[in-house]
Amino acid sequence: MNGGDGAGDRDVAVAPPGSIHLLHLFSTFAAGGPQVRTATLIHALPPAFRHTIVGLDGNFACRERLAEHPRVAYAEPPRKSRLGAYAWRLGRLIKRVRPDLVLTYNWGAIEAIPGARWFGFRRLIHGEDGFGPDESGGQLARRVRFRRLVLPLVQRVVVPSATLLRHAQEGWRVPEARRVLIPNGIDLDHFAPEPVGPGGALPERAALRARFGLDAGAPVIATVARLRKEKGLELLIDAVATLTGAQLLIAGDGPEETALRARVQQRGVTARVRFAGNLPDPRDAYRAADLFAMSSHTEQMPISLVEAMGCGLAAVSTAVGDVAAMVAPENARWIVAGRAPEVLAGALDQALRDAAARAAAGAANRAKALREYAVGTMVARYRALYASVLAG
Repeated sequence: MNGGDGAGDRDVAVAPPGSIHLLHLFSTFAAGGPQVRTATLIHALPPAFRHTIVGLDGNFACRERLAEHPRVAYAEPPRKSRLGAYAWRLGRLIKRVRPDLVLTYNWGAIEAIPGARWFGFRRLIHGEDGFGPDESGGQLARRVRFRRLVLPLVQRVVVPSATLLRHAQEGWRVPEARRVLIPNGIDLDHFAPEPVGPGGALPERAALRARFGLDAGAPVIATVARLRKEKGLELLIDAVATLTGAQLLIAGDGPEETALRARVQQRGVTARVRFAGNLPDPRDAYRAADLFAMSSHTEQMPISLVEAMGCGLAAVSTAVGDVAAMVAPENARWIVAGRAPEVLAGALDQALRDAAARAAAGAANRAKALREYAVGTMVARYRALYASVLAG
């Protein structure tokens, strides 16, 4: 990567004749849902696809999931500035990269859309995956207005959840022909339960618990998330603090880590809560756990939940986005409304106490993930989406 207002030739993926060059513009390329999904897609797409990735905040931490990938390059973002000048700089970056298709992700990259059109680029797909902490209680009116203004400039708006599809239709007024729903998919051969050994033994689980500093004999609740305000992890910490003996494994990093560590200390549960940091392979966190939990203020179709389902875990979660519809019916009792720690704690306690129900819900979640969230299905839908825009 280099400095300045955009990418130099050495920064971008060299696209040989017949290849398809995609430019991915993120507000950040730290590990989160859209970034993880994009990494999954890149691994699954055939060699004809080349990719250049830009994290507009300069954070490229999710590149760990694409280590040494031969068809991926990274470009330095332009300097931040006022709206019009920044959009122009983003447009100039797009012109220098010379992609076949530009993909922008969420509010933090939306300014690239007018920038691209400024330089005459029309093959644009915009993805929306959800909202940050400033919109956890509802969308900001000025952002709704801006989306209404710029989204007609793109060929497709793609979302992973039915909730967001309604926002695109009713709030942002995206025409039906340009709205696309593609649920997230994962590699379900990889995100799978640990094979049971002789006598029902789970040796990998025991080794993972030792690695994370967890007590092998006490129940483990795992959560995998970027440590941001909208993930509501203080609620999960408060709920676990009221449970006798339960341990909490938090996998992820982010700006709220210091505050969350202080919360753990304040609640007197430092011996029962472990921070694992960002895991290049989060399967380790799921396989160490008895139960998966989420406490988000806002979600749409969280990939971490799909990964946990693939690993055969039951889930306890706040009822946000499409979560209640994502899990199997056997798991529905543990998707709870409200923000009270005692409500979440009650669902966690019930799930931990009823091993048979927890196992049945986990098996049903795995079966549903196999039916609906396979990576091959998602990749086929994205390839069809790219083809339709390139053909137009």
